[in-house]
Amino acid sequence: MTSPSPLLRVIADRSRCCGYGLCAQMCPEIYTLDADGLIVLAQDTVPPGLEEAAREGAAACPAEAIVIVEAER
Repeated sequence: MTSPSPLLRVIADRSRCCGYGLCAQMCPEIYTLDADGLIVLAQDTVPPGLEEAAREGAAACPAEAIVIVEAER
């Protein structure tokens, strides 16, 4: 029996966001931009199947404003 994949939680620090929008390009299901061009999370947990896109979006942030952490279910 395989263990369930961990729940991934997304943490965005809007004070570090510079509005490049690379995160939103990589994973628009999770990362969106507000009217000022700053990050807004569409959801703060990563749905199954979007783990890689969420990680790529976080890694693409030049300001390192996004962190993905494992959380308990």
